[in-house]
Amino acid sequence: MGKVLVIVESPAKAKTISKFLGRNYQVKASVGHVRDLPKSQFGVDVENDFSPKYITIRGKGELLKELRNAARKADKILLGADPDREGEAIAWHLSQILGVTEKAPCRIDFNEITKAAIQKAVKKPRQIDYDRVEAQQARRILDRIVGYKLSPLLWRKIRKGLSAGRVQSVAVRLICDREEEIRGFKPEEYWSLTAELQAAKGILCARLHSQVAGKKLEVRNKAQMDGILGEIKQQQFVITSVKTREKRRNPAPPFTTSSLQQEAYRKLGFTARRTMMVAQQLYEGLDLGKEGTVGLVTYIRTDSVRLAATALEEARIWIGQRFGTDYLPPEARNFENRNKTQNAHEAIRPTSVFREPETIKSLVTADQFKLYRLIYNRFVASQMSVAVLDNTTVDITAGNYVFRVTGSVIKFPGFMKVYIEGKDDEITEDQGLLPAVVVGEVLAVQKLEPKQHFTQPPPRYTEATLVKVLEEKGIGRPSTYAPIVETIVARGYVVREEKQFFPTELGEVVVDLLKEYFPKVIDVEFTAGMEAKLDQVADGQQDWKAVLQDFYQPFQEDLTAAEEAIGEIEIAEEVSDQCCDVCGTNLVVKIGRFGKFLACPRFPECRFTKPLLEEIGVTCPKCGGAVVARRTKKGRKFYGCANYPECDYLSWERPTNVRCSQCGNLMVIKQSRKTGQRRVCPQKGCGYEEAVIEGANQETGERPVGEFRV
Repeated sequence: MGKVLVIVESPAKAKTISKFLGRNYQVKASVGHVRDLPKSQFGVDVENDFSPKYITIRGKGELLKELRNAARKADKILLGADPDREGEAIAWHLSQILGVTEKAPCRIDFNEITKAAIQKAVKKPRQIDYDRVEAQQARRILDRIVGYKLSPLLWRKIRKGLSAGRVQSVAVRLICDREEEIRGFKPEEYWSLTAELQAAKGILCARLHSQVAGKKLEVRNKAQMDGILGEIKQQQFVITSVKTREKRRNPAPPFTTSSLQQEAYRKLGFTARRTMMVAQQLYEGLDLGKEGTVGLVTYIRTDSVRLAATALEEARIWIGQRFGTDYLPPEARNFENRNKTQNAHEAIRPTSVFREPETIKSLVTADQFKLYRLIYNRFVASQMSVAVLDNTTVDITAGNYVFRVTGSVIKFPGFMKVYIEGKDDEITEDQGLLPAVVVGEVLAVQKLEPKQHFTQPPPRYTEATLVKVLEEKGIGRPSTYAPIVETIVARGYVVREEKQFFPTELGEVVVDLLKEYFPKVIDVEFTAGMEAKLDQVADGQQDWKAVLQDFYQPFQEDLTAAEEAIGEIEIAEEVSDQCCDVCGTNLVVKIGRFGKFLACPRFPECRFTKPLLEEIGVTCPKCGGAVVARRTKKGRKFYGCANYPECDYLSWERPTNVRCSQCGNLMVIKQSRKTGQRRVCPQKGCGYEEAVIEGANQETGERPVGEFRV
C-alpha cells in the first residue's frame, strides 16, 4: 500500500484521526475553507451564468503550499471534510487546488470520529457529490448577491457600515414583528379564585372552574368576583367527582442541532454559539487518558432523528443491564423526520453508550461534561419504555360553582428515570400528588384567594425560541442557527435584555425599509421556499443556475426601483444632558455591539465616548450610590454601583430596595419558567425567597389590595 494523504477540516480532528490510522497515512487539516469569493469585490459574473470568482483566503497561502507538497509525495488523497454541503464544497475546492481528477474516489464520509468509523471510511472512498457542491455554491452566491447589492443601498440611505443578510434579515423581521404584536396588544382583565381546602387526609388547592350546569366561567372584573364570593361564602364545599385515568408518556427523540441548542439553553443556560463550540469539541475528540483520544458524540450538524442499528442494539443492551427489562420497550424505537430530505445523517448521540458521563467527568471541562451528559441522557431515554402516570381530577361543588384541582403521580417512571425534556413554558397548575379523597366528602375552607390578572402579550423570543421558530419555518439550516443569532446581535439590529431579544431602532428602520421595497427578501415563506429549492439542487432535482436566475431578475428590478424611490433616512440621535469631557458638546446616545453608549457628535474630530449608565431606582447597599445596569464585553447585562471603581458592588440579577426578612440583605429579582418572578436573597446560607405579587412594586415590594380571606 502506498502513502495516503488524508485532509480534514480542523487540527483537533486531524490529531484524533491520525491515532486511528497506520504509518502509511498522513493526516493534515485545511482549517476550514481554503478558497472563497473575494471580500473586496462582488466576485460573481452574473452575465456569465453566475460564474463565481474564487480566490485563496488570505493567510492560507503557506498552508496550501504545505498541502501541495504533501500531495505530491502521496500516492492517494482522501478528503474527509464534514459530511454536509459545506464539507462537500471544501473537499471540492481542495480537489481543484491539489489536482485530483474529477471522477477520482477521493471523498470519505464518517458520522463519528472513532477508530472503527474512520478505518471503515478510508476503505470506501467515493466520488465528490457535485449536486451538493452546487447547492452550497448557490447558497453562497445568493448570500453574496443580497449582501453586496443591498448593503450599499443601506449605507447610502440610512447609515454607513450597515449590512443586510438574506437569512439574518428574516430573523430580525421575526423579532420586529413580535415587538409590534406586543406594542399593539391590549390587555384584558380577568380574575381567578383559588380555594385552600382541608380534607380529612390533607390540603387541596382548587381553582374556580365553571358553573354547575357546565357553563364556562369567565370572571372579567372585581364586581363579578365579589358577587361570586358573596354567593359561596355560606356554601359547603363538597367533592362531587374524583376521576383517575392512566396516561402514557413517550420519550422525546434524540437531539438534532436545533433541539440541542434549545435544550442546552433551557437546562444549561448555554447560548447557541457556546453549545456548538462545546459540541464541536466533543465531536472532534478529547483525550480520555488510558482510552486515548476519541470522539464522544456523532456529527453535530444534523436535522435527522434517525439512529444507526448498531447504536440501537448497544442502547438496549445497556438499558437492560442497568435498569432491567421492564425499562425496555418490546423493540427498538425508531424516529422519523417529517422532512425526508434531511435524513442523510444520524441524530446527535454518544459514540458509545457504554461510555457513561460520570466516568469521564474528571477528564473533561465542566461545559464538556454538562453537554455530553445532556446528549447521553437524551439518547438513552429515547430508547426506554414509556412512562405511566395516574392523572387525577377532583371536582368540588360550592353552591352553583365548581372548583377543580388536578394532580398526577408517576406509576412507572420509564424513560423519566433518566431524562425529562424541558419546555419553554413550564408553569403548571398540577398540584402533584393529591391526598386521598372520596365523593361526598365535605371540605373545610381555610382560605379563598381571588387574584386580578391581565392577559399577556406573546413573549419575546429567547435564543431557544428563536432557533425553534427558525427551524419550524424552514429558515436556515443546522449549521446556520448559531451564526444567525450572533450576526444580528453584532450588527446592532437586536439586543439581549434579560435573555430576551429586543429590536433596536436601527433594526426596525432596516426591516421597515426591506418590507416596503424588497418584500421577497424579507418574506418568511419566500426564504423558506428558497431553502427548499437548495435542497432540491442538492438532490439533483433542480439546476442551481436556474434557481439563481429566478431570484436575481426580480431582485435587480426591486433594487433599481428602490434606488430611485428611497430618500435619505435619518435616525434622530438622542441628545443627553451630559457634556463631552474634551470639547464640551452635549453627548448623544449611540448603539454599539454591547448596547447604548454616549459619544461626542463631533466624531471623527472628537472621539470621546463614555458608558451610558442606566439607573434602575435602587440604592447601593455598600455606599448609598445609585445602582446602574452595565454590560460585560460579551454583552451580558449586570448591575453595579455608579461609583465604581471606588465601590465594587455587583449583582448578575436585578437588585431591589426590598430587604430580606431573614438576614437583612438586599434581595434580587429572579425569573423562573416554573415559579414565575420571585424575590430571592443572594446571601450564601440564607436562601430566603418570596413570590413577586402580581401588580406589586418590584423595587419596594408594596403589594396591591384585593385578597379576601374567610
